[in-house]
Amino acid sequence: MGNQSFADAADFTVAKRPIPRTGELLPAVGLGTYQSFDAGNSASERESLKEVLRLFVQNGGALVDSSPMYGTSESVVGDLTAGLGITGRLFMATKVWTSGREAGIRQMEESMRRMKVARMDLMQIHNLLDWRTHLKTLQEWKASGRIRYTGITHYHSGAYGDLERLMKTREFDFVQFNYSMVEREAEERILPLAQETGTAVIVNRPFAQASLFSRARGKELPPWAAEFDCESWGQFFLKYILSHPAVTCVIPATSNPRHLVDNMMAGIGRLPDAAMRKRMVEFMNGQ
Repeated sequence: MGNQSFADAADFTVAKRPIPRTGELLPAVGLGTYQSFDAGNSASERESLKEVLRLFVQNGGALVDSSPMYGTSESVVGDLTAGLGITGRLFMATKVWTSGREAGIRQMEESMRRMKVARMDLMQIHNLLDWRTHLKTLQEWKASGRIRYTGITHYHSGAYGDLERLMKTREFDFVQFNYSMVEREAEERILPLAQETGTAVIVNRPFAQASLFSRARGKELPPWAAEFDCESWGQFFLKYILSHPAVTCVIPATSNPRHLVDNMMAGIGRLPDAAMRKRMVEFMNGQ
């Protein structure tokens, strides 16, 4: 891969991992839309995002994760994927982020209209907001075929206790939370619990809100990164996450086509083993 150019990016396809409850295969690198897809309506504002989605599918990506909380992101994803003719090739995921049964139903129906899908692949309860109420609706919608999978999400370690309690009930197919080289609390209990309960894991904040890139700025990638087919800092950070056996999919967000391709390349080739993971953490702690 060392001599691969941006133009040749179509020459690879990311690895796939099984969703524990069904065995359905899901590409290990997905696409987040927080901030990056909150764009206007003009073609110029959306051009780079259109290219991001085109390359994402071209290189084997599938899971696109959004939320009503993310401004216009759901609509932008729906419009662009429909325009590209790729909606049916994606694994569409979004969230319900409101209180009350009727409000939740209205919001989820609006999300499906915005993302232009008749059935949502994954509907998640955003930050556990009013989860008891929404769980009943999600179970009904899953039984009737309006959604395929259910999930819960959060973005910081302070919520892990609540996530763990719900994971143990096995009511949800997916759990989404933050995990990165500098936010490793998930390794203690929540990632092992996901394996134990057969819960698929989606990882958000893989770059710790870009702080990892700040730490690595101006520094050379260690030569031993080549031992796990790593050619950039972005791949270094993502391969650390993907090397944990509980992780199903990681969802870095970007509006930059070049960054998209670089992120996708983290899903090919070798991954670090336990000893190498420890070496990676020690190296970053020294930066």
